[in-house]
Amino acid sequence: MTYRFIHAADIHLDSPLRSLALRNHDLAALIGNATRRAFENIIDLCLSERVNALLIAGDLYDGDQTSMKTARFLAEQLRRLDQAGIDVFIIRGNHDALSKITKELILPERVQIFDRKARAITVSAPEHSQPVVIHGLSFAKPHAPESLLPNYGLPVSDAVNIGLMHTSLNGAEGHDLYAPVSVHDLQSHGFHYWALGHIHKRAVYAPTSHHNSTVVMAGNPQGRDINEAGAKSVTLVTIHDDGTVQTEERLTSIAQFERVSVDVSACEDWRAIVQKISSALEDKREATLSEQLVARLHLTGTTSLAWQMRRDHDLLLTEAEDKAEQTGNCWIEKLEIESTPLRSATQGAASATHDPLQELGRLIENELVSSPVFQTGLAEQMDALVKKLPPEIRSTFGNDEAQAQALIGELLHRGSEDVLAELSAASQAEEQA
Repeated sequence: MTYRFIHAADIHLDSPLRSLALRNHDLAALIGNATRRAFENIIDLCLSERVNALLIAGDLYDGDQTSMKTARFLAEQLRRLDQAGIDVFIIRGNHDALSKITKELILPERVQIFDRKARAITVSAPEHSQPVVIHGLSFAKPHAPESLLPNYGLPVSDAVNIGLMHTSLNGAEGHDLYAPVSVHDLQSHGFHYWALGHIHKRAVYAPTSHHNSTVVMAGNPQGRDINEAGAKSVTLVTIHDDGTVQTEERLTSIAQFERVSVDVSACEDWRAIVQKISSALEDKREATLSEQLVARLHLTGTTSLAWQMRRDHDLLLTEAEDKAEQTGNCWIEKLEIESTPLRSATQGAASATHDPLQELGRLIENELVSSPVFQTGLAEQMDALVKKLPPEIRSTFGNDEAQAQALIGELLHRGSEDVLAELSAASQAEEQA
């Protein structure tokens, strides 16, 4: 006999994708709708597997949502579970701590939303030899600088204890520190299973010789940008009568972000570059588990076409998008070019300075870009520009000074390469005239 449930987290329903929308409206629409479709996949999975419950470990929404369309969609999906006799347990995380929907929306009777005070709910589990107790605690505010573990009650004796928590554990790259706690402390608490949320990368921490507790960070069921690359999923959990826990990863993502590297060193003409891109996209599409592939192309290698590629970036992007369309269910999120000119690789350091373009590039990189006065001037111009933008898209240019400086450096590098590409093309045109 078993108790089975789906563990999901960080769904971020209808989350805005402003930076992506600035570059490609159609792609932004695809990814924006993918969060809903991934949630539908979760509901379908619960029904097909005939689980006892769905556990959502925070960030069901992306913020203080007020859209009634989102509310209606959520109610419709949860009603499908209610009609099938499947329980739903939800905690609020840092993104949906203030959500009006989860506080005011009337949800089906089988849906339980934990509040800011820890609770332990004993659920009906006729197919399990022991009672099952779900422990949960929601964020009261968007920030939780201290560990939440002391607020949780002790395990209920002679029962299966499952904990829901939204936490960054001891920290993770790309995530602020929220409700910090160690895996060791969680396992020491005595629950059979900890259903975690917040970090968007799945991780499973198996029981140890000292603690019979499984800890799982579910990850998000649908990636929203290139930093959330790879197939995304939820976890199907089975708890047996003897207390052993079995976990299975189940795919839910509709669109899958992937970095696609293309070495164009052997390419002698434009057609060869485009064919290389096409082949790389086809290979990645074949290996992609999700319905849609969203690729960031990264072109590398030494070629005489490097300047032309930079100069005609827009044309090359159009070619890549055309090949992606021909591949099917494939999109280009961004095209990065880091190819170097053939001549700069074959000339020695001393002789390279005799090339005016190479010398100009060296001066830009080594003297102009690193100049504090120049950097300050650019920072002031960017700050003035950002202040004129709508507040909702200002974060595209960095959330703090360090991010803004990094963006300025990246734009300077790309800008100098583009200028050199244009000058090189003009020089070649003069030589051929």
